[in-house]
Amino acid sequence: MPLRARRGLTRRTIPVVLLALLSALAVVTTAPTAAQAGIDTAQLGARYSADRSTITFRVHSGTATRIAVYLYDLPTGAAPVAQATLAKSGTIWSATVSAAGKYYGYRAWGPNWPYNAAWTPGSSTGFVSDVDAAGNRFNPNKLLLDPYAREVSHDPLRPGMTDETVFTSGPGGRTVDSGPHAAKGVLLAATTSATGTKPTRPLKDDIVYETHLRGLTANDASIPAAYRGTYRGAGLKAAQLAALGVTAVEFLPVQETQNDANDVDATGTAGDNYWGYMTLNYFAPDRRYSSDKSPGGPTAEFAAMTKAFHDNGLKVFVDVVYNHTGEGGSHGGDKNVYNVFSYRGLDNPAYYSLSADRQSSWDNTGVGGNYNTYNPVAQNLIVDSLAHWRDKLGVDGFRHDLASVLGNTCQHGCFSYSRTDPATALNRITAEMPARPAGGGSGTDWIAEPWALGEGTYQVGNFPAGWAEWNGRYRDTLRSDQNKLGVDAVTPGQLADRLAGSADLYGDDGRKPWHSVNFMVAHDGFTLKDLYSCNAKNNTQAWPYGPSDGGSDDNISWDHGGNAALQRKSARNGTAFVMLSAGTPMMTGGDEYLRSMRCNNNPYNLDSPANWQSWSFDTAQTDFRTFTTRLAQFRKAHAALRPANFYTSADADGDGMKQLEWFTPAGTTPDAAYWANAGNHALGWRYDGSELGDSAASIFVGYNGWSGDVTFTLPSPGAGKQWYRVTDTASWAEGPNQVATAGTEALIGGAGTTYIVRERGLLLLIAK
Repeated sequence: MPLRARRGLTRRTIPVVLLALLSALAVVTTAPTAAQAGIDTAQLGARYSADRSTITFRVHSGTATRIAVYLYDLPTGAAPVAQATLAKSGTIWSATVSAAGKYYGYRAWGPNWPYNAAWTPGSSTGFVSDVDAAGNRFNPNKLLLDPYAREVSHDPLRPGMTDETVFTSGPGGRTVDSGPHAAKGVLLAATTSATGTKPTRPLKDDIVYETHLRGLTANDASIPAAYRGTYRGAGLKAAQLAALGVTAVEFLPVQETQNDANDVDATGTAGDNYWGYMTLNYFAPDRRYSSDKSPGGPTAEFAAMTKAFHDNGLKVFVDVVYNHTGEGGSHGGDKNVYNVFSYRGLDNPAYYSLSADRQSSWDNTGVGGNYNTYNPVAQNLIVDSLAHWRDKLGVDGFRHDLASVLGNTCQHGCFSYSRTDPATALNRITAEMPARPAGGGSGTDWIAEPWALGEGTYQVGNFPAGWAEWNGRYRDTLRSDQNKLGVDAVTPGQLADRLAGSADLYGDDGRKPWHSVNFMVAHDGFTLKDLYSCNAKNNTQAWPYGPSDGGSDDNISWDHGGNAALQRKSARNGTAFVMLSAGTPMMTGGDEYLRSMRCNNNPYNLDSPANWQSWSFDTAQTDFRTFTTRLAQFRKAHAALRPANFYTSADADGDGMKQLEWFTPAGTTPDAAYWANAGNHALGWRYDGSELGDSAASIFVGYNGWSGDVTFTLPSPGAGKQWYRVTDTASWAEGPNQVATAGTEALIGGAGTTYIVRERGLLLLIAK
């Protein structure tokens, strides 16, 4: 599979897929211990001596027979200025050389291509096979990027060099010397960059804002042109994002990925990699996103960006991709033709899960083959790189792409997920880097995308303690209730489960409501506006909104008959759902102003102005942005919406109100028949603020999912209190003050007061 390709994986449910390249034979492989593997990863990579007179290189390979390091003054088009052969101790190869050059890479020989003194770059001397029975794929003609390089010189493909054959094995590329073109490690002296004081806020109190680093500011005229689309530019937006009301910014992948060759005009986008889910190196900040591209520039600029966010009280999360790498899979299904520019050329069976016969990749990702997460060597790389981003670059949390692969207990020939096996990457990560405590403090926020491709990979609600999850069932239930009236059956009971924190998913294993990351949309799929404006994807349209391939056909969307006012109302409801539900709310950058991709639900390849965020808004967009900000402020002001534990139905303080109580529109308690009847489309609920540490005595939400108006009889707001309206999402209330600020809420009345919630509308009241 070409290294530039990455398809979207938006799915309502993940189907069982047949993976044509995989052997039908399943072979469970027991992971060796770190001691058995001879692992010492503390000093892997390239390290200068204290006086910078020498450099020590250390790299892992369990099956290589010879490794040499090559040093360069220039990243491309130049001969090496020095080289040295590494010595082996256990599985670690090392050499200390006089300091020379600025860049480096390795060449490696092994059983399928033994060393021969007559070999020269570009020759076939010594060649036996592209792959042997053990799965080795050594090829000394391919200069290899150090997996532990702290920065990368450039991407394998770049303007002026888009011939992927340079990096492939097989008859067409086997004897092509990649040295003049290969991505190289950057030699960096040890430095320390200030990243500010990390927020210690508990995850339950966060509002996550998912965005693309480049797309955040590439289109922003308020940012100096040289800094648009860069770490420095993003840092300049910190105060504005904090003012929006979000508390954590989650960046799509920022580890070095293949994107130097992206088209940024209409000349062709096939296979381009805008989202960034084809990681080349797990330590290096992507150089393309740095305004300072000198050696050390990306690292320093990322750290400065993190400091800017921390100084504004914002956490920094990054999306990481430890389920596959940018080397991709086979080309055309040919077992001999694979990209070889890093992991694969050093220790293919250690870094990748292979088929039972070791001749091809095992693939639960759809993008080229699983990273071998059950192997301790591959796990070391995961843990070491995460620690680097946390400790050196100041990152507060990580969202893991296709994270079920991290729970695999099989190295080769099969996939078998386990929540409890302590040897999985999932459990090792949280054992070595504990999750942030429930009440806040030091620790790391861990978030999983709990699915991948293939049988046994859909694991929503089944991750270990310490892991929060993207709650796909929350998304699907709320979407169905809004957009599939009369088509998808959603009962009031199902709706209540999701709104109250999904105890059925997270309460049975000791986790809490905030382990449910609640979202209506993410980068992968429709934007919030398009969810309510499109009946089907339209990915074949012209630049800058397309064309893109892939994308799900099951979006649970509805265009509301083309009625823009109704579309905006439903978007307000969607925003209100995530802000008023127990759990950790997540929104996608641009949804606060109703950004549209005109029904393209998989724009992974579009590095275009349409896919970048806009910072110029019309009146409707400005109003929606204000609506979003004020609801975020309301959530942050009210602890009842951010419970540390699942709600109970008890009245612990004897004030006549249960901690959380549900109501029919008539103001009565729903019976079993009401809960189970998908024909009931209206539901009310009240929080007892006094039991939940809230400043308000109580809060009431009334939701009408029906196509007609519904009259709600309001429950008691508490002794001596009256209900005041914070917001009504109905079209009649649309405008800059649709969400009232504190102290300006309109009086509605007390217990027994009736209120008409218009069709497909939501009402929010506070007791005063």
